[in-house]
Amino acid sequence: MRESLTRMLAFVVILIPISLAVIGIKLLRDTMFLIHSFGIPYLPLQLLIGLISLGAGFYLVGSFVLFRDRKHEKVQGRFLKRKV
Repeated sequence: MRESLTRMLAFVVILIPISLAVIGIKLLRDTMFLIHSFGIPYLPLQLLIGLISLGAGFYLVGSFVLFRDRKHEKVQGRFLKRKV
């Protein structure tokens, strides 16, 4: 029971950055087709917000996967934390 609850929590945690990246892709697409979305008045601002949210979404998903793989020792040597 506890294992399924932790898996569900991990799924919810990973959905948040994925949805952030999806919103970023939507904003970039709408900027390309000159469509104003979410009440953003200027297209360059919409482009910037889209780039930031897409980058943040990819960064958060990538760091989550790297953290999980480091914990299970499934990464290459260059990605392991060095002990000083």
